[in-house]
Amino acid sequence: MEIQPIHDQKIWDNFVTRHHHTFLHSWAWGEVNKKTEEHIIRVGVYDNSDLVCVALIIVVAARRGTFLFIPHGPIFKNETYLQPALKELSLFFVSMYKQHSASFVRISPLLEDTEHNDALFSKLGYRSAPIYMHAENSWILPLDKTKDELLAGMRKTTRNLIRRGERDGVEVVDDHSDSNLKEFCKLYNETVKKHGFTPFSYSFLRTEIDAFNNSDDSNISARLYLASWQGNILSGAIIIHYGNSAFYHHGANSLLHTKVPSSYALQWRAICDAIDAGKEIYNFWGITKSENKQHPWAGLTLFKKGFGGTHRDYTHAYDLPFNRKYWIPYCIDSFRMWRRRV
Repeated sequence: MEIQPIHDQKIWDNFVTRHHHTFLHSWAWGEVNKKTEEHIIRVGVYDNSDLVCVALIIVVAARRGTFLFIPHGPIFKNETYLQPALKELSLFFVSMYKQHSASFVRISPLLEDTEHNDALFSKLGYRSAPIYMHAENSWILPLDKTKDELLAGMRKTTRNLIRRGERDGVEVVDDHSDSNLKEFCKLYNETVKKHGFTPFSYSFLRTEIDAFNNSDDSNISARLYLASWQGNILSGAIIIHYGNSAFYHHGANSLLHTKVPSSYALQWRAICDAIDAGKEIYNFWGITKSENKQHPWAGLTLFKKGFGGTHRDYTHAYDLPFNRKYWIPYCIDSFRMWRRRV
């Protein structure tokens, strides 16, 4: 096996969309990070001339120290290549760290959370990361039924709120213009104040939307939805279309008129558009597995589950430390995780 850089977008996206359901390893996501001043490297692991694994490597220059990050990856052709390809990549990561003054690499692979996989990473020197980076427990809605059948499979309350939104005159638009993105950011900042998470900037969101909409592939796009009632914009969402899936990546809601079911109307419109676009999966993104009703994500999880579907759980993020400097970000990330209480 050997590792080579990949410079062809079609080769990259064809491999990723064939072997996994994630836009965080797409060519466009690499471009988003590149344009937001992160250094990226795209490599493939080849078995002779056969591409068996790809890894998008982002060099993250954080205040707590520089590290290498592989979002929702690496992506493997199949389980046969998991161990040998990961071994080759791990050696490659070690060869990179001095060049970039990195103290560790963090990977968030979309692999099943099993003892076998945990033992494999441990054998190669990886340890459980103190914090998650992206959704590891997701709520998935298969789009293998008619719209009426999907409605019938929802929680009764969810179905009623979707219909009430229609009766009450909630209007949903799909338009990623600058003016609409600015309206979304207003809602987004309200949501940030309420829930206390670190927001993405307007420029980052603009870059993300543009990167996915600049693709020549009709299966790749970013859609910005806004739901309004009586002239008031109450909900917003950015939905990424990639491969056979649609992803609910960003969401925001106004603190006004909270009894108006704008978010239900918006999600149903996004689901219907995904069906019309030929998508097979609607990914609601992260949920909590906790049964604690006081959990910060309890309400959001209940909301997502109401549309029907099933959970998909992936292994926790892993770190491969390079030197003693790793323990500084390890302690900082451990504290951040404790403070989030998630």
